[in-house]
Amino acid sequence: MLHPYAPRIELNRTSDIPLHVQISQPIERAIIAGELSAGTVIENEISMAHRLKVSRPTARRAMQTLVEQGLLIRRRGKGTIVAPKPRHRLLKLSSLNEELRRQGQHPTTHILTYNVIPATARMAQQLDCSLGTPVLELERLRYRDGEPIALLYNWMRADLAPSFADLEQHGLYELIRQSGTIIASTTQSVGAERPTRRQAKLLTIPVRQPVLTINRTAFDEKGDIVEWGIHTYRGDIYRYESTVFAQGE
Repeated sequence: MLHPYAPRIELNRTSDIPLHVQISQPIERAIIAGELSAGTVIENEISMAHRLKVSRPTARRAMQTLVEQGLLIRRRGKGTIVAPKPRHRLLKLSSLNEELRRQGQHPTTHILTYNVIPATARMAQQLDCSLGTPVLELERLRYRDGEPIALLYNWMRADLAPSFADLEQHGLYELIRQSGTIIASTTQSVGAERPTRRQAKLLTIPVRQPVLTINRTAFDEKGDIVEWGIHTYRGDIYRYESTVFAQGE
């Protein structure tokens, strides 16, 4: 009988990154990289907590994060196993940066704006914060294999914001997770429109070529707003897909 997979993890107990995140991320990377096949049994939380010298709630939270991401599933009589790889990732709360890497492409980011400003009336309304609250205003141009494909605008409270250097290398949602905040849900609207001249120039497309826009607000497990974003994607490259399941009566 094969032994359950026990990830080799060196925890940094002085790091600002929560222990449960330090545990879940190496497992996530191994699954995404294909190092763990579907059906692989993962060591149970009691064993993991004992081996890594962490509390059982910490180990449980790490595993639950991966279950919520659809990477692990719990099976009675088998324990926790690697989930079958879906044909498409449907409505998964992840950054464009992460999705491009999963597809084997090379994403890069050029940060156009990184400013902490007092919240305007619209920002305060969208972020559910007080007028004048320090807010990070972030604008990024995302490239795929050297080609610009998306212009990303985001706003979030400055005390929750990742650093400039980290955002150059990692996706926003990835960094939010590393900080210990779990994005549990989003509300978003999807539309198509013509780009502004500036957007067309940055995305290297004709002004008459339609772009896809996504207006998204992300919430944590308590229902508090984490960030608000308006993203513009090249319509000739990016395609938005979702699947709707009928609910039986």
